[in-house]
Amino acid sequence: MDKVGRLNIGCGSDIIDGWVNLDLCNLPGVNVVHNLEELPLPFKDSEFDEILCRDILEHVDYIPILQDLHRIMIKSGKLKIRVTHFTSSISYTYPTHKNYFTSRTFDFFIKGGDREYYFEFAFNRMNLCRITLERSCLPGFWWMIYFIGLLERVVNSNRNWIYLYEDTFLSRIFPGRNVEVELVK
Repeated sequence: MDKVGRLNIGCGSDIIDGWVNLDLCNLPGVNVVHNLEELPLPFKDSEFDEILCRDILEHVDYIPILQDLHRIMIKSGKLKIRVTHFTSSISYTYPTHKNYFTSRTFDFFIKGGDREYYFEFAFNRMNLCRITLERSCLPGFWWMIYFIGLLERVVNSNRNWIYLYEDTFLSRIFPGRNVEVELVK
């Protein structure tokens, strides 16, 4: 079996040494120039043990991409995703955003989940699900940064707190910035 590797999808200028860095643009350090929406991706089945996908899926038709990422991952490989939370100030202002995410979005792609039958692929489990909160505040209210950090720790202490946060006024008063998940094949 060939050596497995690590893939940094949509890396932009965030180049990681020792990883395959893929982007749409031919920037310095990019190893593979490829449009994510042109599938299949130019990799063999089971080629990667870790894939990093930060701030990409909100810009594309992400379900077929997730399926192809699943294809190129080894069994027990990890897919680390960061997407914009639906309450983020940039979620609806970015003209290239096509999708909006909650903590529950990726539950659809986990074996044993409520809707796993929707798709032809499923990850075995989710190792991580967390929300980062916006850190901006009005001048003179510096103490809010501390409070928001404390709220973020409480919200991420378990999934029920995350659900409570998203389902109530809390997420509207203290908007999320990102949803981060780690899916294991």
